Amino acid sequence: MPKMTPFLWFDGHVAEAMEFYRTVFPGAAVVSRTPGPDGTLRSATFELDGQRFIAFDGGPHYRLTPAVSLYITCETQAEVDELWAKLTDGGEESRCGWLVDRFGLSWQIIPSILPRLLADPDRETAGRAMNAMLQMKKIDIAALERAAAGG
Repeated sequence: MPKMTPFLWFDGHVAEAMEFYRTVFPGAAVVSRTPGPDGTLRSATFELDGQRFIAFDGGPHYRLTPAVSLYITCETQAEVDELWAKLTDGGEESRCGWLVDRFGLSWQIIPSILPRLLADPDRETAGRAMNAMLQMKKIDIAALERAAAGG
């Protein structure tokens, strides 16, 4: 078992959030469930793509913010599009591949080509890719490639 597990604080909706994430990520698994004194789900441990998370119903004292986000590397536009559609359902699009899901959790849906383009040794190529990305909400791989190439 890993020593470090992200702990997500929710104001209610632990069961709903966990089930939602399980629909987004095939192969997700519930590891454990802990009921609270009233019988509702107080916390749950679950795995998404092999990463373990703990979800906790801690009440309204703290909120999830974009200061912490989950970064997902995608290989294809189809993968970007699918995750974006599922995670923004009831949520909110942001900029540069960022979104906030219906539970307030921030995600970055990033194609693997983006960091490579931004680190290109030709700083003009990298700059064009950066400028293109700054105009996007959901990342468009073809548009990034065209911009980087100068088109």
